[in-house]
Amino acid sequence: MTTRKTSLIQLPDARALASRASERVLAAADSARAECGAFHIALAGGSTPRALYELLAQSGADFAQWHIYFGDERAVPPDHADSNFRMASEAWLARGGVPAAQVHRIRGELDAPAAAASYEEELAQSFGTREVPRFDLVLLGMGADGHTASLFPGTTALSEARRTVAATWVEKLAANRITLTLRTLNAARHVLFLVAGADKAPALREVLFAREGAPQLPAARVRPWDGEVTWMVDRAAAAGLRDA
Repeated sequence: MTTRKTSLIQLPDARALASRASERVLAAADSARAECGAFHIALAGGSTPRALYELLAQSGADFAQWHIYFGDERAVPPDHADSNFRMASEAWLARGGVPAAQVHRIRGELDAPAAAASYEEELAQSFGTREVPRFDLVLLGMGADGHTASLFPGTTALSEARRTVAATWVEKLAANRITLTLRTLNAARHVLFLVAGADKAPALREVLFAREGAPQLPAARVRPWDGEVTWMVDRAAAAGLRDA
């Protein structure tokens, strides 16, 4: 038997969003560690979650049993300004607390297909299984076009049903990306979307209130088969929901 639960939490601004999200992350960590002794979380890139990571760094939490992964990465070295790993490292990970061996970065400096294959192997070794890994928590953002992680509209990664990690070419960016696939995201116990900004409002409305039979934006296809999805959105992003 599978269960799915979706909830929406509206907050006044991005600062309040980060504060509530940090509470949710820490609570999820406590629950996972009590249940199985470790917490496996996949981080989101982009600008919205940075404030969350800074709050985690300041929280005083014990990160000894945390395993940190990434939902996607740009095809760049880890010290590049566009690197999701660099952003998370500067905001949180480099400040200590999480054992370095438990930070599992995507090797964006490799050729994109090689980076995807390498990360699949990293997940298999860390989770101890060749089956799809089951994250305790996946953090995701959403772009104005409805993309999430590096699953962009019209990209081949959206139809990947066998791999846990995929390399994908994003035509609109003229760039390669490496991303967890929908197969992996939909195996998570809990997915937490963080969405801020007025430019996200039309896509958020479409994702949450899509017409039956209409093409689905990538973010709308994140539906864990036996888990929970929480949307935390600020007032600006939620503006289009008022009359929905």
